[in-house]
Amino acid sequence: MRLKNYDYAQEGLYFITICCKDKMHFFGEIVDNKMILNDIGQVVEQCWHNIPSHFPNVVLHHFVVMPNHIHGVIEIIFNANHHSFMAKNDNLPQQSKQKIHGTSKTIGSIVRGFKTGVTQWARQNTDIYDIWQRNYHDHIIRNETSYLKICEYIENNPLKWQDDCFYS
Repeated sequence: MRLKNYDYAQEGLYFITICCKDKMHFFGEIVDNKMILNDIGQVVEQCWHNIPSHFPNVVLHHFVVMPNHIHGVIEIIFNANHHSFMAKNDNLPQQSKQKIHGTSKTIGSIVRGFKTGVTQWARQNTDIYDIWQRNYHDHIIRNETSYLKICEYIENNPLKWQDDCFYS
């Protein structure tokens, strides 16, 4: 559920969770507390890491693919000199000052593009037609404490898979 009247195109950090339709385990499995990606899982990972090539105003932070969902932190920036509490990040795009014309810059458009890329690959290369649950979960990260807790959660997600609310 999106915050009413919140501009999801503004600079900031966003914790995103995207789930598979019907909690299906499309992306691989957890073995010995490690995520083992199958072909679709590898495509998910590749498409996620390609987001900044389609959205130059995006910096990706922590990310994990799980058997039936993904978690990731997306940062939207428009000024390479922007100093949020994450200003230490060395991955800021060099051309982030440029105006991006013709492309929506909202979290919704970023997630939509990611989901579309994975879906197109799956439809061409597997018998899976509908991968994703409708929509996605988001949390606006407002401070460093929240950011650090979320990053720890993402990093430890495979270790705590059996306790995960998406485990089925």
